[in-house]
Formats: sequence, structure tokens, C-alpha cells
Amino acid sequence: MSQESKSQESNQPLQPRTRAIHHGIRRSQYGEMAEALFMTQGFSYDSAEQAEARFIKAGPDEFIYARYGNPTSRMFEDRIANLEGTEDAFATASGMAAVNGALMCFLKPGDHIVSSRALFGSCLYVLDVLARFGVEVSYVDGTELEQWRAAIRPGTKAVFFESVSNPTLEVVDIAGVAELAHAVGALVVVDNVFATPVYSRAVAQGADVVVYSATKHIDGSGRCLGGVICGTRQFVRQVAEPYLKHTGGAISPFNAWLMLGGLATMELRVRAQTESALRLATALKQEPKVARILYPGLADHPQHDLVQRQMGAGGTMVAVDLGSKEAAFSAMNRLRVFQISNNLGDAKSIVTHPATTTHQRLSEEVRSGLGITPGLLRLSIGLEDAGDLIADLRQSLS
Repeated sequence: MSQESKSQESNQPLQPRTRAIHHGIRRSQYGEMAEALFMTQGFSYDSAEQAEARFIKAGPDEFIYARYGNPTSRMFEDRIANLEGTEDAFATASGMAAVNGALMCFLKPGDHIVSSRALFGSCLYVLDVLARFGVEVSYVDGTELEQWRAAIRPGTKAVFFESVSNPTLEVVDIAGVAELAHAVGALVVVDNVFATPVYSRAVAQGADVVVYSATKHIDGSGRCLGGVICGTRQFVRQVAEPYLKHTGGAISPFNAWLMLGGLATMELRVRAQTESALRLATALKQEPKVARILYPGLADHPQHDLVQRQMGAGGTMVAVDLGSKEAAFSAMNRLRVFQISNNLGDAKSIVTHPATTTHQRLSEEVRSGLGITPGLLRLSIGLEDAGDLIADLRQSLS
């Protein structure tokens, strides 16, 4: 019996940090302590009749093919759904597979979706694909509720946004947008990667579907790709799963196994990274060569009050503008601790120049409208000593 099962028997609810270690464990007859890695593409049946029955309706612990589900993947799905506060989850091959699957699985030609315009470049690409297939996409400034109100109309099928935008760290009012969307029966789909499951209150605030790139904070060590779609059991199993299992978007069992290990330390890592991010952002405010600093945990962030209500903390990401591409590149090339990469949520601190990497496919006009200036750097704060990170940035600016 798992620790969580014992707790439920004694009516003692477990806290998230405990559930992130114990929830959803499936032990084999050997009673292993570590989650088992079921590295198999298929499963055998005791009889032809059993195979027939399973294809008609598989039970919760009955599996057919790794593209449909796997015991290791199912442990990860159960655990992240429990932490997020949803009925179920489907683990995907990457974060973008989760975004693509969460939208493609239910939208069709003629449908209308409203999206914030401040999105990761690949998310914008998925919306472009939807538009090419006849889905009408309306874009709004995600921070302005009045723009959402004007764009959402009777018949709108969904709204989509990053709760904290990449890379300019704008924060969308989940509860406010959800109220407008639900008034017309629209589904609220939230990309919550910057908020992380640690600070997520998205479901309580009205989100219907929450997607994560598990590649980021959930793994947390830069080891592998993964994603997850969290939602009601009806949406996950009857709407999303058929699309994902037939189009091949399921996570690898090995990657799911690594994600399970990541969940065990996620809260400790993310809280430590957030503490360092606040220290670093505060220190950079004193640097004369920093033209602009964006961090949701600072009191001068445009949505600071919303951040405190919605997340309770500023998260692990910081954006700084050094005024020009030349200044940004010069600072990047002088950094010693920060690594130049386009990932985030890693134990290692990472610096990214969005205008020439993650958002380079956008036109200069669109980037400018989103606040992605030539001098903007996106900093993902890792687990190094905060003093070392601050010293590294200061010497890069000197």
C-alpha cells in the first residue's frame, strides 16, 4: 500500500510535496522502491477473448500499445494530474505536442478561438496551422480584459494563452478571462509552463485544460523532452487521447520515468530558483546598463498585484533589456556561469536572446509590438548560488 493510500485511510490529506513523491505508484510483484520502467512497445494477452475485450474497453490498468498508454507513463499522468488538481492527464512527447494536441483534438474548420498575442514562437505556429485549416483565430493583448471581452463572442469555442508570457513575462488574469469564456461556453486552455505546477492555481481560477512542457521545470535537469495535458477525464480520455494516440504524440516510457524523478524534487528546486530570481532581479535594478527589467516578483511589475493573487510568487524567469543587440550579445559572450541556450527551467542558469532565436521567425514589427526588443535577454535562473549569478551578470556588464 502506498503512503498516500495509508494517509487516505486515516483521513489525513497529504501536501503537494508529499504527493509529488508517492501518488499513483504502481508496484510490481517485486515491491521495488523506485518507479518501475516498463520499456515495452506492446503487451501480451492471456487469450484472444481478452485481447478483444481490451480493444473494446481497456480498464485503468490495462494496456494495449505504448502509443496508447504505458504503466510508467500512467504513473506520471496520475501524479501530475493530482498535483494540478485535475481529474486526468495525458503525457506527450514534448511540450509542443501538448499544445498542438490540446487544440487540434477538438477544433474544426469554422470554429473561432481567441488567443493572447504574446506567445512562444512555436505556439504561434500552431495557431497559424489552425488558421490554414479554417479555424478563425483572433489575437488580443492578453493583459487587457476589455480586449478579451470584445473578441469573445457567442460561438467562440476556446480561449488560449500563456499564463505568464514568453519572453516578456506579461501575466494574464486567468479568472477574469475564464469568466468571459465560460459565459459563452468556450473552453479555457492555459499554457502554464512559466508558472510551473508549484505556483499553479489555474484550475481553481477557471482553467479547463492546462498544458505543460515537462521538458522545463518538471524534468528540471535538461535531460529529455516531454509534455502533458491536464483536464477533466472526459476531455483527456474521450477528446484528447484519441487524437494523440492515433497521431503518435505519446511520451516515451523512459522520458516519463525521468519525469517522475523530476517531480520528486520539483518544489524544492523551483522555490529555490524563484528565491534566487528575486534576488537577481532586485540587484539588476541598480545596474546603470540595464535599460529595463521585467520580473513578476518585483513590486513595479505592471501586473504585480495579479501575480500575488494568481501565483503567490514571481517564478524562475527574469527578462532584462540592455538597449541594443550589440550590448546584449557582448554581455552574453562574457558570461561565465550562465549558459547560452534556448531551454529554460533547468538546474543550470540559461541566457537566451529571443529576437534571434526563439522568436526570430516573427517580423520585426510583430516582435516590437510584443516588447521583444533587440536588447532583450531572457534569463532562466537555475540552482547555482545566487551571489555567483549576480556577480556573473555584473562582470558581463562591466
